Amino acid sequence: MDWLKKNKLAVVLILVVVYLFWRQNSVIPCRNYASVSSGIGGSVPEMAVAPKSVSRSFSSFLPQAAPVETADRMVVQESSLSLVVKDVRDTAEKVSGKAKEAGGYLISSSLSQPEEAPYANLFLRVPADKLNEVLAFYRNLAIKVSSENLFGHDVTDEYVDLEARLATHQKTKEKFEAILKTAVKVQDILEVNRELINLQAQIDDLKGRQKYLEQTAKLAKISVYLSTDELALPYAPSETFRPLVIIKQAVRSLVLTLRKLATAVIWVLIYLPIWILLFLGYLFVKRIKNLKKIKKN
Repeated sequence: MDWLKKNKLAVVLILVVVYLFWRQNSVIPCRNYASVSSGIGGSVPEMAVAPKSVSRSFSSFLPQAAPVETADRMVVQESSLSLVVKDVRDTAEKVSGKAKEAGGYLISSSLSQPEEAPYANLFLRVPADKLNEVLAFYRNLAIKVSSENLFGHDVTDEYVDLEARLATHQKTKEKFEAILKTAVKVQDILEVNRELINLQAQIDDLKGRQKYLEQTAKLAKISVYLSTDELALPYAPSETFRPLVIIKQAVRSLVLTLRKLATAVIWVLIYLPIWILLFLGYLFVKRIKNLKKIKKN
């Protein structure tokens, strides 16, 4: 405690350096697998965005009636792959090239090369009838397939329902058009026109939704995650206890700690001249005060 009281300036300097070091290392960038930044091979915007008034998640489709019996089901397919590869950039180029070769396109991609391991995320669309062929090609590019998922959303019932609603709206519109031809009063004409405008807006929304379902059913979406390190991929490991993975994590933690210590040493060395000057100034002022006290005594 006596030392702290006598060396207040030194303590303040130490606290300032510790604060600056903490501030420098407090923000740790997090990885975002949902990145849509344009990267390898460019990107193409999504086709046929559903109208706002009728857009909804595929997972929320709840048929209002019994499923329609039809031989041709309309199924929207989505797949995701997590692949361990030797060269992330080269593999990403091959993934994008295969999608274009199959008649599809790249929606978006991102490539990052952090200190631990490079990784890339690609989101593509390919014709549904060539989905299995494209997925087989992607598997052959990998050293190991960490995870693979295939999802299907049956939208046949909704599509048939949209057709029925469109037919009803069209018939209603024809009736209003017939009424408009015989209308005489201005108020009646205005009211009929207002109803026709509302009907036409609903018809356009329904047609837009139909087009959206048709195009998304024809083109399957594929999400591909690439990395040279399995730990950088978004997947759920099948084994809860994996010694090799734990060793890798421990080594990375050790390297990170050593880097932080090295950073702290560099900060101390950079500020050392300022410390020395301030400390010498402090000793000089203290010496002058002591000399004044001796003279008074």
